[in-house]
Formats: sequence, C-alpha cells, structure tokens
Amino acid sequence: MTEHDQKQLGITLWGIADQLRGAMNADDFRDYMLSFLFLRYLSDNYEAAAKKELGRDYPELEADSKSSPLTVWYEKNAGDIKAFEKQMRRKVHYVIEPQHLWSSIAELARTQHNDLLLTLQSGFKYIENESFENNFQGLFSEINLDSEKLGKKYADRNAKLCTIITKIAEGIAEFSSNSDVLGDAYEYLIGQFAAGSGKKAGEFYTPQQISTILSGIVTLDSQEPATGKKKKLNKVLDFACGSGSLLLNVRNQLGAHGIGKIYGQEKNITTYNLARMNMLLHGVKDSEFDIHHGDSLTNDWDLLNEMNPAKKLECDAVVANPPFSYRWEPSEALGEDFRFKSYGLAPKSAADFAFLLHGFHFLGDEGTMAIILPHGVLFRGGAEARIRTKLLKDNNIDTVIGLPANLFFSTGIPVCILVLKKCKKPDDVLFINASEHFEKGKRQNRLLPEHMDKIIDTYQYRKEEKRYSRRVEMEEVEKNDYNLNISRYVSTAKPEEQIDLQAVHDELIDLEKKILFSTTKHNEFLEELGLPPLR
Repeated sequence: MTEHDQKQLGITLWGIADQLRGAMNADDFRDYMLSFLFLRYLSDNYEAAAKKELGRDYPELEADSKSSPLTVWYEKNAGDIKAFEKQMRRKVHYVIEPQHLWSSIAELARTQHNDLLLTLQSGFKYIENESFENNFQGLFSEINLDSEKLGKKYADRNAKLCTIITKIAEGIAEFSSNSDVLGDAYEYLIGQFAAGSGKKAGEFYTPQQISTILSGIVTLDSQEPATGKKKKLNKVLDFACGSGSLLLNVRNQLGAHGIGKIYGQEKNITTYNLARMNMLLHGVKDSEFDIHHGDSLTNDWDLLNEMNPAKKLECDAVVANPPFSYRWEPSEALGEDFRFKSYGLAPKSAADFAFLLHGFHFLGDEGTMAIILPHGVLFRGGAEARIRTKLLKDNNIDTVIGLPANLFFSTGIPVCILVLKKCKKPDDVLFINASEHFEKGKRQNRLLPEHMDKIIDTYQYRKEEKRYSRRVEMEEVEKNDYNLNISRYVSTAKPEEQIDLQAVHDELIDLEKKILFSTTKHNEFLEELGLPPLR
C-alpha cells in the first residue's frame, strides 16, 4: 500500500468521524472511534494467529457466508476450545471469542441488531479479563457505551453505535488491514482530533514534526553523534508519554527491532489506554513495552523506585514533552527524594525542572535525553537558576534548541529542546536558534522536512552558522550567570547597514554644487526672456 493510500485511509476515517459525531465533542468521539479501529486490528491479528495455529483444521468458507471461520470452528470443536484459548493466550496474549470479533460486530451493526451494544460491552470485558498479561487490563475502561452522549435510551445508543460501526467497516473495507496501515491511520486520527481539541490536545499529543527532531537526536550516538545512528537502544523512556507517538517515532527511526524495551508513563487514564492501544496497533508486542498509569512527579511506579543500583532502570534514550509550567506541590519528603536531593526542588509555580530531573535520573551514562520545555527554564532565577547552574557546571547540558512559536495545539508560546547527557565530550554548549525557520500556517506554524533536517544536522555535526548556531564555551556561560537565553548567544537580528558619514557629507556638498550651477544657468535663461530670476 502506498503512502498516499495510508493517508487516504486516515482522511476517510476522519470524514466519517466529522460526519457522525454530531453534537458530541471531538474528545469523546475520539475514544469511540479509536477503540473500534483498535478492535478491528486485534480481531485481524487474532484470526491470522488462529489460522496459523489450527492449520488444516481451519475451515474455508464460501464467499457469501456471513460467519467467520473461527465461529464455524467453535461450533464444530466445542471440546477443544479451552485448550485452543490457552494456546492463544500463550502466543498472542489475549483471547477474542468469535461473537466479539470485528467481523461479527460489524455484521450486527449492518443488520441493526438490538444486542450490538451489549455484545460490545461483553466483548471489551472479555478481552480485558481473559488476557495473559496486564497490558490488556482496563484497555477499554474509558469507553462508556451507556453514555447519554450516544443517546438517552438504550435503543438510541444501540442505533447510534450501529451507524458508527457500519460506516467505519465500510470505510476500512477498501484498505489493507496490516498493522502499519491501521497504525498510520490511527496516528492521523489522533493528530486530527488533537487539532479539534485545541488546548486540551497538549495532554496527549506531540506534533509529529517535533517528535521527529527529538527522536532524530536521541537515536544518534551520544558520544560521537557525527558517526551516525546507534544500531540499537536497549531501553527508551518517556515519562509523560501521552498517546505514545513520541516513543513510536523513536522506534520508527531504528526499525521494529531497534529497541529492546519501551517504557512509558501517563497520568491521564484515557490517554494511558490510548497509548497502549497505539503501541499494539503499530505492531509493538505487549512484551516489548511497559506503560504505567501514574504520576511521574511523585514517582509512584515501583519499577522506577528501585534503590538497588544493580537493578536501577538506566535508559539509552529519554524523551519527553511534559506539561509546561505545571503547578505542583513540592514537599519536604520530595526534597530528600533521590531524583532531586542533589539539585533542590523546582518551584511550586513551575514543575519544568522537576520533570527534567526525574527523566535525567534514569538516563544511562551512554544515553541521550531530549526534552521539550518552555523558554523560562533557560533564564528564570531562584531555585530554577540553582538547578540550571549545577547541570551546567556538571557539564550535563549539551545543546539548547529554540523552536518557532505556535507549533503546538495547546499553546502559542515558543518552546525549546534541551539535550542532556550524563557524560559528554565537548565542554561547550551548542545553541541552535531555529525560531525563524518555519512555514506559516493559518492556525499552527509548521516545520518542513528541510527545517527539521537542518536542526538535526546542526546538532549531529555541531555546526556553527551565523544567526543560527554557535558553540559557546563555559567561560562565556559563566560570565552570563549561567543564563541560557538563546538570543544572548545567537541573535537572529540582522545588523543595521553601516553608514559612511564622510561619503554622505561629500555627496551632499556635490549635490549643492550641482543645484547652484543649475539654478545659475536657469536664471540666465529667465533674464534673456525678461522674467524675474528664481530665489
């Protein structure tokens, strides 16, 4: 399938969403739409695995049959179902009964069956509760099929679901069902819903252009970026992972087998479920990722609270787009926390550095961290200045990248990317001022491929370019009181043209002489004509 076809599937599904959601807001409809798309993927994946498992015993059906092959097999082999499902839990880690498969659900919807809603509810619960690993538990917990947003009465809700599912089934039918295609369509829809959600979108979505820059940076060799990409990253962490698109972008840079394990954390339950679905939909096995529902600032994930240095999670790459200037409650106990103890606590008004220090703690010595933050972290005083100063004195801040304003759905402010390393070779800081390199859009500005490539290329080869990038020695940073305001080091202002005052003076004298000569000549003509001279 071509890239055009993949995008076309996303456009087709978005058209369905836009047409059917009616008065329902984009956030609510998103959860239904994406869950049904996910059920389609799980079903296709399960049926393919079942066919492989059952081999010759898997029935071939007539073209006009409305039953799925698995339905027929269940009817003919009742005594073998338990053993078959046990084997499927071991191989694909979840079980879907025939009546809950997408093909069965789509047929109920097409025929306007009264039991569609109840069948869907029982199907979601079965998948969650009969899975082998906890990566499937609670996956559909935020999909409220009894919501009055679908209709006030059961019959109304059932009818609405019939319409939505039938339209989705028709829209998908024309396209391939492999995970890359559905995964791309899923990402496209997340982006479209994010655009419709405005400021709320910041909770779950990092624009793909910025994800590409971060993932392009952290996949390069940390000590010698100029040598190119690492062949493999054993562990990658995003502690504010939203829908998981940033983690998937890192994986995409290195290929399906380029990452050992993906670790993510997300505080919002709906977005947490979205991230797990997104991983599975992109062909990431549930054994290849671990996403935790919880609060990174209080660090309630047991995995990250391991005090034994031998068992501590150390990541080859840490990426994050945490909420900007988030208000939090720093306590005395947090002041003694292993993540913050050496640096001090970020102020109550802005947890930016608390997020940064959380991720930085889990970065390995040979790893790279790239985090998106508001510009205030570069120059604000008080506790933030103390944290920033220590990071600079310890030679942990590698690169500061200033991005254009209005790239995000959630805010119009310009943001920066900080690149950090536990061990880095250069003892200078690279500043990249990319604030004026973008394409202007109606609602959001956009970074074109050449803009993204220029940033990554400048970082990779530590290039210097007038009004764009510069390597700054630590002595200069120290003289500026460890203030990292980008314009102090790389100004985009074009110098005013130098004016040669002597040349201007000589030109004026010459002009005066010409005026005097011309006036004298003119008056001579006037005198000949008997007219008064010019004064």
